[in-house]
Amino acid sequence: MINKIKTLIDEEKLNERISEIAKKISNDYINEEIVLVCILKGATYFAIDLSKKITNDNIIIDFMKVSSYGSQTESSGKINFKLDLSENIENKNVIIVEDIIDTGITLNYLYNHLISKNPKSLKLCVLLDKKERRIQDINVDYIGFEIENKFVVGYGLDYDEKYRNLPYIGYIE
Repeated sequence: MINKIKTLIDEEKLNERISEIAKKISNDYINEEIVLVCILKGATYFAIDLSKKITNDNIIIDFMKVSSYGSQTESSGKINFKLDLSENIENKNVIIVEDIIDTGITLNYLYNHLISKNPKSLKLCVLLDKKERRIQDINVDYIGFEIENKFVVGYGLDYDEKYRNLPYIGYIE
């Protein structure tokens, strides 16, 4: 049982930063089609809010589901692939939208999987970056916030499928 969830990033800061990222993406892809690949389930809130703030008219949202978590709080290091894209991304600008990067293993796997589908461009966008946990070196193009190594919940991130609906990012003490 969780004793207390403390606020790490409040709703206002989240919205401000997502607006900044959306503006950068909009400027990077003026008059171009973008395929946002939302990684389920954690990135759902982020991907939807981000997509609403990108000013380009031609945005496609697709979904993938992978997992590297063996227990509730620790990565297993093994990738469990559950759902692939429904869109053909060949010759398209693709941005993987993920909730959090820690070890980098999952995003590296996704990047290599999608690059094999011959997109025009492939970039990574993460809401939270735990750099101190990085095992796999990977370049992230758009980063919301760099955070300490805390177990975080809210805004799509969960603990045993709970707390996703919190409108802020919190951490468990």
